[in-house]
Amino acid sequence: MAKYSKKAQATIARAVRKMKTGKLKSGSGDVVTDSKQAIAIGISEAAKKGYKVPKQKKRKSAVKA
Repeated sequence: MAKYSKKAQATIARAVRKMKTGKLKSGSGDVVTDSKQAIAIGISEAAKKGYKVPKQKKRKSAVKA
């Protein structure tokens, strides 16, 4: 069973292509140059569109003594 749907994969690939051409911008408006950030943007766009994307892992908070 695939982790991502075909439409989600296409959305992620589109974001990476935009990053490679220099047209992908982050939330703050800066041009994205990191491929990992481009993938993260693509995943979040796919999730907003309702495509099948794995849920984000929850982080454990540090235990204060």
